[in-house]
Amino acid sequence: MNNEKHILSILVDNEPGVLSRIAGLFSGRGYNIESLSVAQTAENSAVSRITMVTSGDEHIMEQIKKQLHKLINVITVNDLTDKKYVQRELILIKVNAKPDLRAEILRIVDIFRCRVVDVGPEHYTIEMSGDEGKLEAFVDLLRPMGIIETSRTGSIALARERKKLK
Repeated sequence: MNNEKHILSILVDNEPGVLSRIAGLFSGRGYNIESLSVAQTAENSAVSRITMVTSGDEHIMEQIKKQLHKLINVITVNDLTDKKYVQRELILIKVNAKPDLRAEILRIVDIFRCRVVDVGPEHYTIEMSGDEGKLEAFVDLLRPMGIIETSRTGSIALARERKKLK
């Protein structure tokens, strides 16, 4: 069985209870949601986009998509996994920044093109966005310095535009 990760982009009516019904569908069938991000779309305030990362083989993913389509407030379900897409996550990471570590942390921040958003006597809080691999590499470099705390969003993703033939 191939239990690969799938990124689902789900457009739903922006109404109370929609997310609860979707989460209930997953929990009721024993499917796991690895990450979840929900926000109203900028182009239409009556619609929200749910970006969800889940895992499953081909059969499970077909079942998930069929069940999602049956829910009343679901407009579209798009599995981006086999398509070209842009995907990002955001991490805030508070790291030990004693005087002897500060220069090295700032070098890492510069290399990864992220930014320090808060400074304390013995910590930096750093904001970074990127794909999962970039975030993991960043965390791995900061881990020896002493990570105090992290907060990470789920994935957000949009399909890339298809190139039109002339």
